[in-house]
Amino acid sequence: MPERADHDPAADVVPRGFLRRRPQGWLFQGIYGLVLASALVAALDVPGEEANPGQDALWVLLTALTSGAAHGYAHVIARRASGDGTARPSRLRAAAAEWPLVAAVLPTVAMLLAANAGWWAEDTAADTALVLNTVLLFALGTSAARAAGLGRLPSCRAGLLDMLIGLVIIVADALIE
Repeated sequence: MPERADHDPAADVVPRGFLRRRPQGWLFQGIYGLVLASALVAALDVPGEEANPGQDALWVLLTALTSGAAHGYAHVIARRASGDGTARPSRLRAAAAEWPLVAAVLPTVAMLLAANAGWWAEDTAADTALVLNTVLLFALGTSAARAAGLGRLPSCRAGLLDMLIGLVIIVADALIE
C-alpha cells in the first residue's frame, strides 16, 4: 500500500510497555471501566440490605481485574486464531495492557472504602460514585473525540453521548430501587 504524503509512518509504531499505549486504548478501556464501575455500584447498593461497602469495593475491583484479564486473554486467543503471523504478546502482558480499565474503577473503590471507614454512608458513596463516573464519562468521551480530530462542539456531543450511558445507569438504579 503506498504511503500518503501527509502520513507519518512513525505514528504507526506502538511504543513498548503498557504505560505508553496509544490514547485510544486507554480512552476505550477507561470508558469501559467507568461503565463497569457504575453498573456494579448501582447493582451492589441494594436498599433494605445491610450495607457492606468494603465487600462492594472488593467486588468492583475483582470484577475489573477479571474483566481486564479476560479482555487481554481474548486478544491473545483472537490473534492466535487469526493465524496472521504477527508477534504474539504473552498472556500476562496482554492482561497487563488492560490497566486503564482497572484504573477507571479506582475512584469508585476509594469512595466505597471511605464509606467502609465510616467517613460517609454507603448510599452517599454509591450516589457520588455514579455522578463522578458520569462526569468522567463525559470528559473521556470528549477527550476521545478531540484525539480523533473532531472540533469542540462535535467533541462535546460525543462526550454527552458517553455521559448518557452513565445517566441511563443512574435512572435505572433509581427505578429499580
